[in-house]
Amino acid sequence: MVVAVIGANGGIGRRLLPRLDDAGHQPIGIVRSEDQFDEVRDRGGEPRHGDLEGTFAPALDGADAVVFTAGAGGSTGWDKTILVDLWGAKRAVDACEERGIDRFIMISSRGAGDPESRQGPLKPYIVAKHFADRALQRSSLDETILRPTRLTDEAGTGHVASYFDADPGSGDDVPRADVAQAVVECLNNEATLGHAITLYGGDTPTAEALRTTA
Repeated sequence: MVVAVIGANGGIGRRLLPRLDDAGHQPIGIVRSEDQFDEVRDRGGEPRHGDLEGTFAPALDGADAVVFTAGAGGSTGWDKTILVDLWGAKRAVDACEERGIDRFIMISSRGAGDPESRQGPLKPYIVAKHFADRALQRSSLDETILRPTRLTDEAGTGHVASYFDADPGSGDDVPRADVAQAVVECLNNEATLGHAITLYGGDTPTAEALRTTA
């Protein structure tokens, strides 16, 4: 499967490209700067240029699936959160519909299903993720939404705790590497279609955790 990764140089994207390659997929790494092309190649991806605030849709050509793992980042203002995490995600969904790319995996955030349950400085980010998720859910695409809790850079464990269309409200932090592996497991897994899945660190092997809605 040809899988286009939007945000391929981000914390999850960097870990996702080699995992897709190892799993036999053909990853496309979409990045904002051609200076990042060598890094994408080193991780097993085909580099393509795409700017979520400008032109990026042609970079999706030939893809069978798209993973959206881009983000404005904490060092920018809320204007960039709106333009990248919300509007950029919506534009990516629209571009997939226009090009007939049916499979879409969105990396969202815990709490995005109910922003009113979250308070504090991150609430605007959660609201942005909420509306990006809704745009995907209302589209014609075969979607899976992954909503990880607080992310870490620790080594992957190969295990997660997953909650389909639910959120217990607390749990262990989850390594970015394990979220990346969850994406790989979701790609050909029909059990995840149409679901928003909250991810925490856990003890269940990732493939097993994503095979059941129980």
